[in-house]
Amino acid sequence: MPERILVVGGGLAGTAAAIAARRQGAEVTIVEKSRFPRHKVCGEFLSPRVVEILDSLGMAAPFFTREPALMRRVILNFAGREKRFSLPSPAYGLSRFELDELMLSSARTFGATVLSERPADEFPRTILANGRTQSAPKGNRLFGFKAHFTGEANDAVELYFFGEGYVGVNPVEGGMTNVCGLAPESVMRAHGFDSDSLIASVPALRERLGSMRRQMDWLRVGPVIFANRFAETPPAGEYRAGDALSFVDPFTGSGMLGALLSGRAAGLAAARGQAADQYQSEMQRELGRSFGISRIIRWGLRKPWAPWAAQALSGRLLFAATRP
Repeated sequence: MPERILVVGGGLAGTAAAIAARRQGAEVTIVEKSRFPRHKVCGEFLSPRVVEILDSLGMAAPFFTREPALMRRVILNFAGREKRFSLPSPAYGLSRFELDELMLSSARTFGATVLSERPADEFPRTILANGRTQSAPKGNRLFGFKAHFTGEANDAVELYFFGEGYVGVNPVEGGMTNVCGLAPESVMRAHGFDSDSLIASVPALRERLGSMRRQMDWLRVGPVIFANRFAETPPAGEYRAGDALSFVDPFTGSGMLGALLSGRAAGLAAARGQAADQYQSEMQRELGRSFGISRIIRWGLRKPWAPWAAQALSGRLLFAATRP
């Protein structure tokens, strides 16, 4: 008999897991309580390798029908000092509104059942792809914010760093530009949690967005905690994927890649009956390096010498080091 698999969460990791498992012949039920599609606080940057993963899921062609924006360059801005370099291969920008809807509808097409409530049935294998669950005490928590803008789009992913925060600017489909940032609670509070005010306080960012128009209310999420569960021993038959397994600092631009990668791996492992701890060890080897390097980089960003260090480092090497 085919494996019966429950997937908790209908985001990128959950749907990638469901599609991968269905392509192995497993019976899959997805539980997703939220209504899709919806906007989500996310950098909406897809590393070049996502095409390989989507193609293995039979999803590359449908992905390109959504006409994702192409990115060929990176611009890093530290208080007006810039570092520019070309990406080794084109990256893509697609909103979570479009991508989540595409993945969930495709999971249905592949034969997965999608429910809004967890069924009473017992499932021998469960994939947990329901996002982050950690909390943090008040004080210097991190908050994320995001909105779409119209105006001058380009083919670059741009990161503007200020203190312990940053804002990413990159194109998505339909000529829109995604503006997504992360800032400490103290900084957000100083601006009354007004993202427009925060952006206006960063000269280079204010200049970049000056001629653009915001097309939606700001979305905010928090607290944001960078953590992983690699060291935990999972219960038999339980596979964690996406942010439920590892949430890496978003400035790396590898979050959605990691979600798709771990989701696909979890779906294959569950469908093939691979032990959950073996799967998790494989994910630690796959994702652990980029997690560790991003932690070192975040530490370095707090130092006054960060702009000069960024100039000295190879941009392509830095990009490669933060990929899974």
